[in-house]
Amino acid sequence: MSDTPHLQPSGPGDDEPDLSEILRALTGGDLSANPELADALKQMGVDNLDPAMLQMVQAQVQAMMSGPSDGSFNVALATDAARKTVSAAGDSTVGSSTARDVEQVVQVANLWLDEVTDLQAPAAGARAWSRAEWVEQTMPVWRTLVEPVAVGVGTAIREAMKQQLGQLGDADLSAELGLPPGVDASALVGQMEPMVARMSSAMFGMQVGQAVGALAGELVTGTEVGLPLVEGNPVVVLPANVAAFAEGLGIEAGEVHLYLAVREAARARLFDEVAWLAPALLAAVQSYAGDISIDTERIEEALREADTSDPAAMQSALQGSLFTPEPSEAQQRAVQRIETTLALVEGWVDVVTERATSPHLPHAAALSEAVRRRRAAGGPAERVFSSLVGLELRPRRLRDAANLWSALEEAAGAQERDRAWEHPDFAPSGEDLDDPLAYVARRTAIDADEPARDEMDDALDQLLAQGRAEMDADGAASADDDNEDGGSGAGERKPE
Repeated sequence: MSDTPHLQPSGPGDDEPDLSEILRALTGGDLSANPELADALKQMGVDNLDPAMLQMVQAQVQAMMSGPSDGSFNVALATDAARKTVSAAGDSTVGSSTARDVEQVVQVANLWLDEVTDLQAPAAGARAWSRAEWVEQTMPVWRTLVEPVAVGVGTAIREAMKQQLGQLGDADLSAELGLPPGVDASALVGQMEPMVARMSSAMFGMQVGQAVGALAGELVTGTEVGLPLVEGNPVVVLPANVAAFAEGLGIEAGEVHLYLAVREAARARLFDEVAWLAPALLAAVQSYAGDISIDTERIEEALREADTSDPAAMQSALQGSLFTPEPSEAQQRAVQRIETTLALVEGWVDVVTERATSPHLPHAAALSEAVRRRRAAGGPAERVFSSLVGLELRPRRLRDAANLWSALEEAAGAQERDRAWEHPDFAPSGEDLDDPLAYVARRTAIDADEPARDEMDDALDQLLAQGRAEMDADGAASADDDNEDGGSGAGERKPE
């Protein structure tokens, strides 16, 4: 019979043993009996069996081990990590007076937009959010975007660990895992797979949470990344981040708030009114992420160099470039769709915002240039997506898109500019960005083929209609006369 104590789960339905039971089993309740373990635990900050500290450590371990066993995205851990990130950087609840100020700013922004576009404001209204609130509200969409990558990374990690362990003999495997003699190492490896999957889910969740938390500290509005991250499409403003953006611009803070609110309100109208747009953007990102190729050699190298018993060390080793440098053909097509659609969205927002703010804000052009420089420098969204899904989320052809929308508006008016969003088949493509004037000519070709009508055309139509009606009436009368003449002798023979 083995002398190893039987470790009980920490509670009903829990898969992991109680941490205090593990420590007591290893030390017999006395750390002095095992100096090496005592020194290791002391370095970790666990130099005694204080119940409160054990409870905290156990809660952290259980949080990591409570993720899905298929290696997919641990959204709870990601949300917690993101909240801790924004808390460490400084975050405060938005007060009621600030919320009212944002509502008034958005109301003015919508009044200005009503003058330049027929797209209606969403019914969701305005929101003033703290960074933590933005994290909570957008995490469901982040989950759908990055989960395909999380599954791929988890599978790659499990396969890499299995391959490394499979190359060891039974004795080497037991030594690698630090197992006592007589323990079946191969059976233990099989039992470790769910734990490895949960660790992978936890590590990726931590990485997502840290990235989204950093993003929450920089975004000035809810959908500045160009993606529909907020359900219901409210006009979301992050007042603390707007104030930080306004510093150093030399422009009055109220004017900066108004300009950014107009941009966000325009984007919210577009996502809310154009039913196909948001699903198309999200589907393109998911398509790219779903076809991503994990660099298994890079992961194997990281696992060889990292301490597999230290989740923090493994997470640090696995951060960075996890993806193969060459995208597949499907990914290249997805990237083209994403970049084109993002450029069209942001280009339309630029044009509409310029039309709405120029008559009212003296520094509208300077603010537009500040936003443009912020985007060109590689904004926070680009860094986040590059680390999570290997995708640079940048509308590279923004100026081409803005020129296209301006040309269409000049040729056919603001209504025709906005009508181009009615169906994806009508919206401009990447080829149209190469030649905006050809797209404008094609969009206005039908109207150009039909000459403008005037009063003479209407009078002529009435005369023609009246003539057709008279001809129909005469034809009907002639038919009646023929029936009367031939009806009396029908079927009768004249007597010979």
